Amino acid sequence: MGKTIIISNRLPLQINITEDEKLEVTPSVGGLATGLKSFHQEGDSIWIGWTGLSAEDIPEGMEEEVKSEARKQGCIPVTLTTEEIEKFYYGFSNRTIWPLFHYFMEYTEFHPDHWEAYKQVNEKYAEAVVEHLDDDDVVWVHDYQLLLLPEYIRKKNMKVTIGFFNHIPFPSSEVFRTLPWREEVLKGMLGADLIGFHTYDYERHFLRSVNRILRLDINFNSVNIGGRIVRSDSFPMGIDYKKFRTAAKEHFNQPRSENSDIQKKLDYHKYVTRNTKLILSIDRLDYTKGIANRIRAFGYFLEKYPEYQEKVRLIMLAVPSRTNVPQYQLLKKEIDELVGRINGKFASINWTPIWYFYRSMPFENLIDLYTSSDVALITPTRDGMNLVAKEYIATRTDQTGVLILSEMAGAAHELNEALIINPNNFEQIVDSIKMALEMPKEEQVRRNKLLQKRLKRYNVEKWAKDFMKSLRQTRDSRKAFKAIQITENIKKDLFDKYSAAQRRILFLDYDGTLRKFVDKPDDAMPDPDLIQLVTRLGEQKNTRVVLISGRDKETLGTWWKNVPIELISEHGVWNRPVNESWQLTENLNNNWMSSVRPVLETYVDRTPGTFIEEKNFSLAWHYRKANPELGEVRANELSAVLKDMISNHGLTVLQGNKVLEIKNSGVNKGKAANKLLVEKYDFIFAIGDDWTDEYLFTELPDQTVSVKVGRNKTKAKYYVDDVDEVLELLGQFVSLTR
Repeated sequence: MGKTIIISNRLPLQINITEDEKLEVTPSVGGLATGLKSFHQEGDSIWIGWTGLSAEDIPEGMEEEVKSEARKQGCIPVTLTTEEIEKFYYGFSNRTIWPLFHYFMEYTEFHPDHWEAYKQVNEKYAEAVVEHLDDDDVVWVHDYQLLLLPEYIRKKNMKVTIGFFNHIPFPSSEVFRTLPWREEVLKGMLGADLIGFHTYDYERHFLRSVNRILRLDINFNSVNIGGRIVRSDSFPMGIDYKKFRTAAKEHFNQPRSENSDIQKKLDYHKYVTRNTKLILSIDRLDYTKGIANRIRAFGYFLEKYPEYQEKVRLIMLAVPSRTNVPQYQLLKKEIDELVGRINGKFASINWTPIWYFYRSMPFENLIDLYTSSDVALITPTRDGMNLVAKEYIATRTDQTGVLILSEMAGAAHELNEALIINPNNFEQIVDSIKMALEMPKEEQVRRNKLLQKRLKRYNVEKWAKDFMKSLRQTRDSRKAFKAIQITENIKKDLFDKYSAAQRRILFLDYDGTLRKFVDKPDDAMPDPDLIQLVTRLGEQKNTRVVLISGRDKETLGTWWKNVPIELISEHGVWNRPVNESWQLTENLNNNWMSSVRPVLETYVDRTPGTFIEEKNFSLAWHYRKANPELGEVRANELSAVLKDMISNHGLTVLQGNKVLEIKNSGVNKGKAANKLLVEKYDFIFAIGDDWTDEYLFTELPDQTVSVKVGRNKTKAKYYVDDVDEVLELLGQFVSLTR
């Protein structure tokens, strides 16, 4: 069993270089570092990330010492230059992805040079990973700074198992599609085997973006991409419940003489104004947190309910963040002014409405604030999860206290016993504050009992274990895949049989097998290289090549006019032996087409981007260019209508890749192929990508080498991932008999 490789933008270490050039290394205490601590320290694991120091910050000759100290903690440092940090981190990550994913499009910047830096740094991380990567390792990539990394790793190692977790919201497809590099970002994420989000909403937005922008089919929560199945799921991140609970209990048990200065100030406030309630607001200073609106709402509360003046105080802790980004500087100025305005308007000699702290606080001071506050007011306008809400509940050892939480925070999906509010609705916020302040103790306890039980059960370690369990299941599901991937050893055996065969017959599908899918079927004309490849196959001694397709005979006959191969069109209706004319294989009629065509035309009118293809004995409704979701809805509707309409007419509805085809039920590829096996063949080969090819795999003799293109459920014995592998395989067939 391989090791676990964790990759995040930052290492779970604080690395500092003192003035006398000494190295100080201390563990980080963030949610991610805590959650993955057991995986990182107890198992065979390494953690790859940036040290927090620029290459220019590290004195000459100390780089190896930094690497050595990090490795002692099981970490591999990635070194970034000042320019890379500016363009990759402060640039694309925090001026493009962060505001866009949080729906702040007015703050979103699209700089090509930032995008180039983002790609280069993701590539740098990939190189660091691959240097330590084995095929049986499990890789877990974290967050929006590394959206491209899964694909970059996948390109360097197809076999490895990769998970990706997005810790911020994923926006709706209508917002995400404004990103100029949207396709590259989605493909980067889809390099993973499992993609995790905090909530189902984020997962749904991601899948819809994949469907609408990349036009890939979604099957429940899975995407089939390049022959791989990529799963997505929601895993709401928890906290280290035991840590916060224990700290709160120790806080109450310690002697008063050991209390911090902040706790002494809080105790004095409660002593002097015994009936005054404390409302707590803790956030990183960020425009997504709704801090300015929260202050305005509190000011409105004091106006609407003047009886609470001098009886309630808002304690605001704003932790400095991205202080060199203009929007954050403006936000800091706005908050300073709002706090000053409200304090100036309502303050009295003995009372200041808002206590405002603009700084980081050590863990013990956070516990002071959590345990001393009667209400926690958390109102982000958009937040991936928000662990502060969970931390507040965990520290309420007597189960009192009220949490007011924005419905826009991911945590709101779990903490529904809190007072859930719309952060843009001042009336609702104000009335919720009043409700919280007046809530009976029994009601507080009832709500918090349920919340604490849930947070204790689904803590941060459970979150990490659940994700890793699901990720390993994706690896196991590959092994359980029925068809066997054609490996180099299988190829060797296959080539030996091919070379030794006295008589061979090859059944080749066209669209999706020899040629990649295109929006317009007429654009799928074979190029000269493909024609040459198939021609050389057909010219081999004792080799019969049959191109068997759903295409109409006119198109196939024109494209392959002078190629020495046999053609079967419309899934078996027509046959054209080498150097002969087309022959009808079945006694069919097409009288039914005049009654079915109007139904298809109705769906063409109702579904932009769709069209009808008319063949000699079948009709096809193509919806590849339609809106993916609408196309699937209309396809399901049309299929039901047609099946009811044709049930007693000897017809069938065949669902292919973005196409519905109505044809005679007695005709299929398997039946057509079997008619050609009157002669004896000691090597039978069949390859295709569609459900229509399943008839071929089922009907042909057991000794047939049947190959599916893609990793879908199949009756075939083997599979290859894509068209490129098909052409490579056929090219090797050609080279065997030179």
